[in-house]
Amino acid sequence: MGMLALIAGLTGIWVVGSAMTGATNASVEPAPAPATEIRLTTSDQVEIAASYWKADDSTAPAILLLHGNGGNRRDMLDMATWLAGEGYSVLSIDMRGHGQSSPQSKSFGYLEARDAHAALAWLRQQHPASKLGAIGFSLGGAASVLGDRGPLDVDALVMMSVYPDIRTAIFNRIEAAVGTLPAVAIEPMLSYQSIPRYGVGPDKLSPLAAMNKVRVPVMVVGGELDAYTPPAEIEAMYRAAPPGSEWWILEGLGHDEVVRANDPAFRKKLETYLVRSLAR
Repeated sequence: MGMLALIAGLTGIWVVGSAMTGATNASVEPAPAPATEIRLTTSDQVEIAASYWKADDSTAPAILLLHGNGGNRRDMLDMATWLAGEGYSVLSIDMRGHGQSSPQSKSFGYLEARDAHAALAWLRQQHPASKLGAIGFSLGGAASVLGDRGPLDVDALVMMSVYPDIRTAIFNRIEAAVGTLPAVAIEPMLSYQSIPRYGVGPDKLSPLAAMNKVRVPVMVVGGELDAYTPPAEIEAMYRAAPPGSEWWILEGLGHDEVVRANDPAFRKKLETYLVRSLAR
């Protein structure tokens, strides 16, 4: 009876892991003009859907937008239209397993990094004379620094509500849902599923550790009320970032609200960082 209970418990944990990593593809309404809809192919032959805003000045800086887990490029629309209005070229993608991209299992940024690199390569091809930046929210921010190729080669990097490491991320989410004791018990059994699912241990899913490979000052952003990635973790990410980096905590906002923040003071701070980092 005990063995059957153990097997049932482990099976249940595996099912939970499957739900966490399962594709969440969805129909995405096209971005309004002047944006155009395009498709890209990654190094491992995954098709990626994207929306593209081309600046009038072909040498203007170009910015890649990367959405969060369970979302799609539509979540970044406010950010995209604001940046396009400021004169930037913008590419906003659906990462694998999201939106209208190929249905693939999610890997918390490790394989999604290939989507980010493919998108950045496309932007570089379109804008060979431009400086490039990336803004990633949650999963998207992790994808900007993880993976077998390391951080994106950009001139500006904004990381919004990005988890420091996968074990902490999973623990925080379980704790927020059902409390501390269940989180202590369940987290390792979920975190270490990364090995059979995509061939790497949890140590490879650490944006915090990857920060020492980033070569440009970073803007790290979080929400005051974010239970998934609380301000203390945002500060830790900032302190691990290269010299000249900065951080900003958005008052009164939770995790999913950060990506849609249009607080004037924050927008001004972000604009100042981008102008400084992407100056021609």
